[in-house]
Amino acid sequence: MIILPEAETLYARLAAELVSWVKPTSALIGIHTGGAWLAERLHAALGIGTELGTLDAAFYRDDYRQQGLAKEPKRSQVPFPVEGRDLLLVDDVLHTGRTVRAAMNELFDYGRPASISLAVLADRGGRELPICAQYCATRIELPAGKRLRLTRDAAGRLAFELEDGE
Repeated sequence: MIILPEAETLYARLAAELVSWVKPTSALIGIHTGGAWLAERLHAALGIGTELGTLDAAFYRDDYRQQGLAKEPKRSQVPFPVEGRDLLLVDDVLHTGRTVRAAMNELFDYGRPASISLAVLADRGGRELPICAQYCATRIELPAGKRLRLTRDAAGRLAFELEDGE
């Protein structure tokens, strides 16, 4: 039996770690869907003055032709100039690195940031690309064929679920 980490505890740990990252040029961008939920909470907790950005990097993925478009694609919104900003890209689970790579490709369409850092609740390993998170609340090993998914209830509380399939 796999014991999943408590997402709310991990959120609190990640928020505390990110306090020192915030600067006047800082901006947060969440990757849909779980990363956007996490970024909403972090944005409020860290008191970031710049509006929150969100990305749906599906069109930028290298496996787009195989996977196609999600049932409910989200709209990317970056409501601030990216040029020269220190960006924190936020996702829920880091696995192969392909979603993060796609998100960075999309970000550069908006301009050239001063820096991009990555924050995730969980790193489950299995990297296929040389991508790592600068801020990570936990690392977890899962068997092949299992997927860690972040959920959010009506009150906004976060939780992890384990699913079949990758």
